[in-house]
Amino acid sequence: MSALPQDAVDRIIDGHNDLAWGSRLALGYGVDALRGSVPALQTDIPRLVAGGVAGQFWSVWVDPVLEGAEQVVATLEQIDFVHRLVEAHPDRLTFTRTAADARAAMAEGRTASFIGIEGGEQIGGSLAVLRQFARLGARYMTLTWSRTGAWADSATDDPRHGGLSDFGREVVREMNRIGVLVDLSHVAPSTMRHALEESSRPVMVSHSGAQALCDHPRNVPDDVLAMVGANGGVVMVAFVPTFLSQERRDWWTAGSEGEAPFVGVRHVADHLDHVRRVAGPHAVGIGADFDGTDVMPDGLADVSCYPTLFAELRDRGWSEDDLAAAAHGNVLRVLEASDADHVAFLAGQAGAPTAAAVVPAVDTTTRKGAQ
Repeated sequence: MSALPQDAVDRIIDGHNDLAWGSRLALGYGVDALRGSVPALQTDIPRLVAGGVAGQFWSVWVDPVLEGAEQVVATLEQIDFVHRLVEAHPDRLTFTRTAADARAAMAEGRTASFIGIEGGEQIGGSLAVLRQFARLGARYMTLTWSRTGAWADSATDDPRHGGLSDFGREVVREMNRIGVLVDLSHVAPSTMRHALEESSRPVMVSHSGAQALCDHPRNVPDDVLAMVGANGGVVMVAFVPTFLSQERRDWWTAGSEGEAPFVGVRHVADHLDHVRRVAGPHAVGIGADFDGTDVMPDGLADVSCYPTLFAELRDRGWSEDDLAAAAHGNVLRVLEASDADHVAFLAGQAGAPTAAAVVPAVDTTTRKGAQ
């Protein structure tokens, strides 16, 4: 593993940013305007530079009002946005797949740009679609979004599978085979535990908090934090106020009346401290969820504000090694653990998928007129 320059200690590789969908809404999927200030968004090129963002997993999320093949199409549109974004700003962004790619981008002063799929329903029940997304650059997939899907239970919906179904376990195994990281944000604790049992590679939690500090269903229980640490994975703390503060969460569930309870930089630092203590310093990361939520903590309004958080962590006595690990080292290690699988898959050297992984998701034999 090549060393990074000392001045790169605070350079962030963030696990989750919803700029793709935000740009769909605000810019009609335009990419050129992002070279300058875009006040309607929390992310643009100047603020990425100001925030020291060395790498970003761009989330390719689709609204679940879309179903089936519509989700696949919309995901492809999101992936197309990421590729066009990088192509439009080659002096600032680099499309990346591996940890080595990211380190090269950091050395050049450009932001490494990864793709993460935010919801297992986006593959339309087809592992062939998953493989195609991987060929287009997807390096993680969140097993669910806010709704329980056909094969995995969500944290914010009624359970149907007790965690992962048999097919859901097959999805995890195929993700391991092709080097797509298993992301446990949004999923029920039962799904988290099943995925950790099934995965032969380190997992990630791309944008969640610690449930012990804020009892939100999107946060991670302590036993799972410890399991992720033992698995060699990484838990990337989100900046969403209702994930960070129990008082803010209670205010929101009571109807959001009156002034919102204060949430600031210290609340994010508290969650990072907790993950560090329970899962270990090797398991801490940052996945802010910029452009995925309207309101951010005071002092962390947009992607230019990461230095404020690192100043708080230094004041708390975090060592430079632990800061560098949380900023980028831990997620690069987790990514690197699956890089060889991904490279082998792209080269056609990963071996054949199982029979269950090539079953067509759409059955034509029952359709009238099928040949």
